[in-house]
Amino acid sequence: NPSTDGGYDTSKTFAFDAVFSENSNQRHIYDVCAAPVVQSVLEGYNGTIFAYGQTGAGKTHTMEGVNEPSELRGIIPNTFEHIFDHIALNSAHDKYLVRASYFEIYNEEIRDLLSPQKSAHGLELKESSDSGVYIKDLTSVVVKSVAEINSVLQKGKKNRSVGFTLMNAGSSRSHSIFSIVIECCSVDSDKNE
Repeated sequence: NPSTDGGYDTSKTFAFDAVFSENSNQRHIYDVCAAPVVQSVLEGYNGTIFAYGQTGAGKTHTMEGVNEPSELRGIIPNTFEHIFDHIALNSAHDKYLVRASYFEIYNEEIRDLLSPQKSAHGLELKESSDSGVYIKDLTSVVVKSVAEINSVLQKGKKNRSVGFTLMNAGSSRSHSIFSIVIECCSVDSDKNE
């Protein structure tokens, strides 16, 4: 904490919800940081998991990780498992609809990463009194399993804007958002909604 006189101001205190060492594994980070948010979403609340940091800081590793071994899977694949495990456990009395979309903001334009058509201009950000803020014409895919939602993620990743930087040769040049919408309704013993 630099001070105005060139020294250090030691009077500031910062609070953190959690701090992890280099020995922390992906599953532990998911359990502490993301699982409570995902569980809240499954209970009907809105939730956001956001990674922010300098190029090369580990955002992609934290959010995506690698598929194998399973302890190296990041927040996103662990979220997929959490959602579909919950659905499997509750499908006797609840009916679910899960949709995924994936977009990036690149050069101040919104680009649909799941659309095969590259538009000459970005998508429009809109607002309605019924649904709030949304992106007009954004592709939304209904998914029914971990494999299906992971396929959506992989398809979108191939369409991301990347470019060389001095810190990372394959650095993304955009901000990406993978969005999952979960709808749920209760069913009675005759499977009526």
